[in-house]
Amino acid sequence: MSTKHEQILQHIYHLGVGEKISVRRIAKVMNVSEGTAYRAIKEAENQGIVTTIERVGTIRVEKKKENFEHLTFAEVVNIVDGQVLGGRDGLHKTLQRFVIGAMKMEAMMRYVEPGHLLIVGNRYQVHQLALEAGAAVLITGGFDTNEETIAYANEHSLPIITTSYDTFTVASMINRAIYDQLIKKEIVFVEDILIPLEDTHFLTTDHMVERWHQLNTDTSHSRFPVVNNEMKVLGMVAAKDILSMKESTPVEKVMTAEPITVNAQTSLASAAHVMVWEGIELLPVVDGESRLLGVISRQDVLKALQVAQRQPHVGDTLDDLITGNVEEAPGGSVYDYVCQLTPQMTNPIGMISYGVLSTLVTEVGSRLLRRHRKGDLVVENLSLYFLKPVQIESEIEMKGKILEVSRKSGKVDVELYLEDELVGKGLMMAQLLEK
Repeated sequence: MSTKHEQILQHIYHLGVGEKISVRRIAKVMNVSEGTAYRAIKEAENQGIVTTIERVGTIRVEKKKENFEHLTFAEVVNIVDGQVLGGRDGLHKTLQRFVIGAMKMEAMMRYVEPGHLLIVGNRYQVHQLALEAGAAVLITGGFDTNEETIAYANEHSLPIITTSYDTFTVASMINRAIYDQLIKKEIVFVEDILIPLEDTHFLTTDHMVERWHQLNTDTSHSRFPVVNNEMKVLGMVAAKDILSMKESTPVEKVMTAEPITVNAQTSLASAAHVMVWEGIELLPVVDGESRLLGVISRQDVLKALQVAQRQPHVGDTLDDLITGNVEEAPGGSVYDYVCQLTPQMTNPIGMISYGVLSTLVTEVGSRLLRRHRKGDLVVENLSLYFLKPVQIESEIEMKGKILEVSRKSGKVDVELYLEDELVGKGLMMAQLLEK
């Protein structure tokens, strides 16, 4: 039987896109406390199926899985700190393209189509014509519009939004939001690779050790999650747990209680770190109520991480910017790598930032370890020393030395030089992931 929390989530999921949601209404319909309703709505917001807008409320929106480069009009309202003047029923719709209204009206309207967002100032006639063309309108500079236009927007469910920001700032904010989504698109989550519940083999607290042997014979696997009657994960059973145990021994007596679990929205990098750090081969994936959703294996995690690293990037993070500037030193040099220090890599006083220094040490150390032993790794410890300041637009030269490497770990010393003078130093320890 599902919990109240899950029942509320299912209720929200089956609401029509664009429908308004409130804590009080959910509590009344589902016969639960307002606290329970609030927690479920927040979970739905985390899942991306509802969004909350100031002065409008919470509405059901369509969850985007692949269409990362587009935003809903509800998201635009939040991005630009906007106020909805009309067309609230259309906030769930997806913005296909935005057009900046900085030209004559006749020329401008040639570019405005249904699904577009026209960004313009206090030009009432343009507001009306854009809505008639099926587009939403974002009015900049904190200006309003007339009552007739608002009535038309309400009638046709076309959002008309106002914001205090100017046109250039608004366009930059929307572009940045799209860019951030493209970066998020590249992050692989547990839900992308998990073995679903219907394909997952598990034990229940009613089973005996005999059942473990049956599953082991049928699947060749040796680790299984243990759940109760409500499918909540209570433990894990591995081969070492059932050694010398009679087949009639209850699973509940031999299992490892309170096992480490992850949820579907955990990043794969984080899950890999946990698996390496704890020496775990199989992780149960659970929902907010600790109910089993599936499992992920160490082998699948490593394979997915390797595939992700080979994919072309569509948005650059700060780490991408730094590591993209790290190049192998020219032949004959006593250094291993060089990096040009750009303005983005400096602190407010024009010197290399501490974060950039840590990224450079990590990158050089990782490259050296991968050259020595192919495969992935997880940084376990990093010690940094600033010796002398490095100015903006300098070229840093780096020399690395592997101090120790074993089957499971490695230690690398990295030195940073500016014009042959030592300016920084780092010591990196990493766990090596076995394939």
